[in-house]
Amino acid sequence: MEFLLDTANLEEINYFKEVLPLSGITSNPSIIKKEGKVDFFVHMNKIRELIGIDRSLHIQVVSQNYEGMMKDAETILKQVDEQVFIKVPVTEEGLKAIQALKRQGKNVTATAIYTKIQAYYAIAAKVDYLAPYYNRMENLNIDPNEAIQEMRNEIQRTGSTSKILAASFKNVGQVTKALEAGAHAATFSAEVAKQSLDMPSISLAVANFTADWEAVYGEDMTITDLFKSVN
Repeated sequence: MEFLLDTANLEEINYFKEVLPLSGITSNPSIIKKEGKVDFFVHMNKIRELIGIDRSLHIQVVSQNYEGMMKDAETILKQVDEQVFIKVPVTEEGLKAIQALKRQGKNVTATAIYTKIQAYYAIAAKVDYLAPYYNRMENLNIDPNEAIQEMRNEIQRTGSTSKILAASFKNVGQVTKALEAGAHAATFSAEVAKQSLDMPSISLAVANFTADWEAVYGEDMTITDLFKSVN
């Protein structure tokens, strides 16, 4: 199971890479827009510096035709690094680019997936990751859980190495359901990441533990302080 953060915000990445068992960072043009008109390649390289080479970095092409997508991919790989996962929408032109990139041995994440047939094409094209849009599928009255289950079945049926990277989440419950449905990985915003650990019950339990400790050993007495006091 892999957890990725769907953001290009350096502060969020720097914080959550120490909090979550983070496998990587995903981005797209809409996410980049939130950061303002940054120097794109400088910014992407800063993200790589923050997460290191062992975590995956997914960067999306902008062009909508095959030739442009291939040029975008080539530029991204040259200006960032060869380990980047090139995100390509599963369209007619996108599938042409996906197959060409895989023939070149590049890392590819198939994105903008709403239907099972898109996912099946991506799996057959031997993508590394395929990203079904969970919340957007729900908004279109498409059952994302059933779709993810069938994508996972197809991967198992064909012995594929492709991984389902579920995306487009609005709440923690959706992330949980996607993983339980069979997604290998999930990418979500910093806001959803905060929601996942920001429960009053969790905070209350921790506060109660602290109060019970202090009732016995006194306030501001840590375990380390306690050890020092008796040695």
